[in-house]
Amino acid sequence: MRKTSNRSLPRLFRFAVLFSIPHAALPQSETLAIKPTQTIHLFDGRNLDAFESWLVDLKHTDPDRVFSVVDRIDGAPAIRVSGQHWGGLITKQRYRDYRLVLEYRWGPASWGNRRDRARDNGILLHCQGRPGNSTKDFNGPWMRSVEFQIIEGGVGDIILVGGYDDKGELRRPSLKAKTRKDRNGRNAFDPNGQEGLHSAQHVNWWGRSEDWVDKLGFRGASDPDSPGQEWTRLEAIVDGGHLAYYVNGKLVNEGTECSLQEGRLLFQSEGAEIYFRRIDLEPLK
Repeated sequence: MRKTSNRSLPRLFRFAVLFSIPHAALPQSETLAIKPTQTIHLFDGRNLDAFESWLVDLKHTDPDRVFSVVDRIDGAPAIRVSGQHWGGLITKQRYRDYRLVLEYRWGPASWGNRRDRARDNGILLHCQGRPGNSTKDFNGPWMRSVEFQIIEGGVGDIILVGGYDDKGELRRPSLKAKTRKDRNGRNAFDPNGQEGLHSAQHVNWWGRSEDWVDKLGFRGASDPDSPGQEWTRLEAIVDGGHLAYYVNGKLVNEGTECSLQEGRLLFQSEGAEIYFRRIDLEPLK
């Protein structure tokens, strides 16, 4: 047996420690993003063990139970997000190359300055960096990511969310999308439109009403999400730099060559009560 020099012992020790710690206990920077090979039920119907909470000012504490599991909503267990405080429910693990399938419905409550405004929420995909990095002091509600928007009248919009790194530099995600300009000069997805690079901008879903107003209960003529408090099914195909968003089975938005291709998922709390009864990550076919 060859003798090991004392100089190499620290490196060997770190290697041994890394592989002896359970995967879930490792810091995010030392774990590999998970590519599903079978369906991962992020919500198992019983608890929120797959997540950690993050709320502005409250950090990882949740004294008002913004995030909770309720036994029965329309006959099945569900995650309730009250919307009372801004922040999110963040997966403990990072993921890549998956098909996200979830079902949501609105609740009756709304809060603060959004009490009379369109119900608002969203799912942040490919979250990077520390929680709260949407502000320079790391006390913001969001993380650097790509959002699957959930808002009355705008379900399926792509929002590119910038975030600060540990050096205080703002880093913005980008992607390519085919778009057209709507009547208000906003980018709207159009499969026959002009392809361009987008960074820190909205790419509205293709049928978003040009008469949209930030008003509680707003509904556009072409909105594919379910009305009122009925359940809506969302799907996000995440394949490398390709993103495709579906609402109740309809393709509403798409982007390619995204600069973020893996990360955590964050389910927002943004002033409106919402329920999730299914959150699955399925392997790509």
